[in-house]
Amino acid sequence: MARIVLGMGTSHGPMLVTPADQWGQRVEADRRNKAHPFRGKTYTFDELAALRAGENFAAQITQEMWDKRHAACRAAIDRLADVLDEVKPDVVVIVGNDQKEMFNDSNNPAFAVFTGATIENRMGPEEEAGAREPGVGIATPGRIPPEGASYSGHPELAHHITQHLTANNFDIATVTKLREGRAAMGHAFGFVYRQIMRDRVIPNVPIIVNTFYPPNQPTVARCYELGKHLRAAIESWPKDMRVALIASGGLSHFVIDEDVDHAIIEAMRTGKIASVEEFGEATFQSGTSEIKNWVPVAGTMADLGLPFTQVDYVPCYRSIAGTGNAMGFVYWR
Repeated sequence: MARIVLGMGTSHGPMLVTPADQWGQRVEADRRNKAHPFRGKTYTFDELAALRAGENFAAQITQEMWDKRHAACRAAIDRLADVLDEVKPDVVVIVGNDQKEMFNDSNNPAFAVFTGATIENRMGPEEEAGAREPGVGIATPGRIPPEGASYSGHPELAHHITQHLTANNFDIATVTKLREGRAAMGHAFGFVYRQIMRDRVIPNVPIIVNTFYPPNQPTVARCYELGKHLRAAIESWPKDMRVALIASGGLSHFVIDEDVDHAIIEAMRTGKIASVEEFGEATFQSGTSEIKNWVPVAGTMADLGLPFTQVDYVPCYRSIAGTGNAMGFVYWR
């Protein structure tokens, strides 16, 4: 039978693959956003800056601080990549979200499993268009190799997971190839391929969770249940193979909330990830919603009893309003 031998959680934000002296590029988009979610309400950039003025974010956005935090993030990514290389799983299941990359408003399932044999990761028209957006184009090579690439999916395990989840009352969409005009998997997955797998991509099953977009975002509780059934599906797969689970996304962003992040990390450390639900769904909006990708993986690891290691937590602020991306890097082995 298959065995789960490793779990990981990694942030995948563009700042991780953007030179530190260019971290301010994305502030333009932060200023344009008229509805930043933060602690149950939404704010403009200027309202956030006024609300959080006492936190002195000016001290967090110096070049010296950006250089220090970028270096810490890169060291943490290298550590996760080393651990994956040491464990050498036969197949990886990646839980990530989509931001209108694989899906769009015309078709956006709550949960989907990529069941195709081939996973494409190439520059296409949408990536070329995105390259003109400040703070986006500069990070694209961090998730898509300039020469493009095709990787191996794992249809056999993907179908087994889909059938098991369906039998346990999960309504699962299946995807065998990217939609018309789309050339690359979503950045949640491309980041893992390039940064954590270092372009030596292990056969994998992407599981896509709609964390971002109403009205069909799964709740934290539902994501926790997903983890329990995902574990059961993998362990009932009648193959003698070693499986790793990787959660991609988070932590709090685009408004950083260190209180939430530290509570999430403590819940993982103590194996009480189900308690995250107590924050309420209003907390898990915008980029912070990606914590829902961690919930199924962390829940599985707690049930397995694999020891938890926090590699690092790095709050990467980029503006006086406290916008940016809090980066987390953990594993269980």
